Amino acid sequence: MFHGSRNLVMASVMYMVVSPMLNPFIYSLRKRDISGTLRRLGSSILGTEDLALAGSEVSVSSYQPVLRTEAEPLLGNRITVRCLDLYTSVMAKERNGFTLCLSNIEAENFTLLSEFQLMSLSENPDLQPILFGLFLSLYLITVLGNLLIILAVISDPNLHTPMYLFLSILSLADIGFTSSTVPKMLVDLQTHRSSISYVGCLTQMSVYILCGSMDNMLLTVMAYDRFVAICQPLQYPVIMNPHLCGFLVLVSFLASILDSQMHNLFVLHFPNFKDVEVSNFFCDPSDILRLLSCDKLSCNTLKYVSGVLFGFIPISGILFSYSRIVSSVLRLSSLGGRRKAFSTCGSHLSVVCLFYGTSMGMYLGSAVSESPGKGLGASVMYTVVIPMLNPFIYSLRNKEIQSTLRRLHSKAM
Repeated sequence: MFHGSRNLVMASVMYMVVSPMLNPFIYSLRKRDISGTLRRLGSSILGTEDLALAGSEVSVSSYQPVLRTEAEPLLGNRITVRCLDLYTSVMAKERNGFTLCLSNIEAENFTLLSEFQLMSLSENPDLQPILFGLFLSLYLITVLGNLLIILAVISDPNLHTPMYLFLSILSLADIGFTSSTVPKMLVDLQTHRSSISYVGCLTQMSVYILCGSMDNMLLTVMAYDRFVAICQPLQYPVIMNPHLCGFLVLVSFLASILDSQMHNLFVLHFPNFKDVEVSNFFCDPSDILRLLSCDKLSCNTLKYVSGVLFGFIPISGILFSYSRIVSSVLRLSSLGGRRKAFSTCGSHLSVVCLFYGTSMGMYLGSAVSESPGKGLGASVMYTVVIPMLNPFIYSLRNKEIQSTLRRLHSKAM
């Protein structure tokens, strides 16, 4: 009995200890690829500059550099790069002050970088604390105001209508829109360092486009909602049913994701950049596309497709809705009826004018003027001031939201 138990223990030790120990030796001694890789790994650990390429030759079909920078990665500064790709046969080539890890393809006009340089709002150290306090106050007011709109819509059953549903989602998108740029700007003002990593820049650009496109699509949906409410008031509850409202919100969200990922994948497809200095305080998509080292046809195609899908079509929908609204209101005989009809869409029309007016001024100003920072004021208006004004515009011109906010304030007190 004990003899059998001893044999069972020995077999268990062989199974759990010896076999796992022998496996790497068996594979490494009989595989030239693994043994060659281990030699190269040992040489790199010991500090040898040239990788010992031993074993069988490995073909390289794609360019996948692994970089480690040891200097500030600004254009014109030397960046020391060590090729750490241990699984492919690579060669190092020095060009334009950079050491590139190349495979069997040739890289031309390639600029390696790990971060971008953003434009500072002010180079004056004495002015930066003032700007920090100002923009921090504006950001807190923006977040608090939009959160109050969301809280008012959720807490009051009388506001559970399509218009206020879209308004609450618009407030949520405004919070994300301003949060994509302002916190990074506040950190830069506090640390006196206006740089952002490559990954951070792509992330900021993606969130910025996502929330901006969501604002754009929701303003179009809200214009359609006002069109149905004024032009077809009797059929409004039937047309704007919960299923259609949910579908419109879902389409707006998916279209925003498409716009964001389309820009993101385009930038990832062209990793070469002409410069690292962004002429804005955040990673504006138009500035990043301008820095890309890509052919004009590809860049123009992206701009035109994005402009038509997420610019021309929403603006056309808003203009069509309001043209029908104006024609319907003008057919009313009573002056009081006209005033009431226009008051229901006055807040939305004000937000539309501010949103598209500042965005067009921002992008047209940067396109016409070549001097950096010329459209900085329009960018601040577009990304900071407009999201802050939206809750005030809707609450000051809307008696239902005002009464709900008063009830919330009385309950809190």
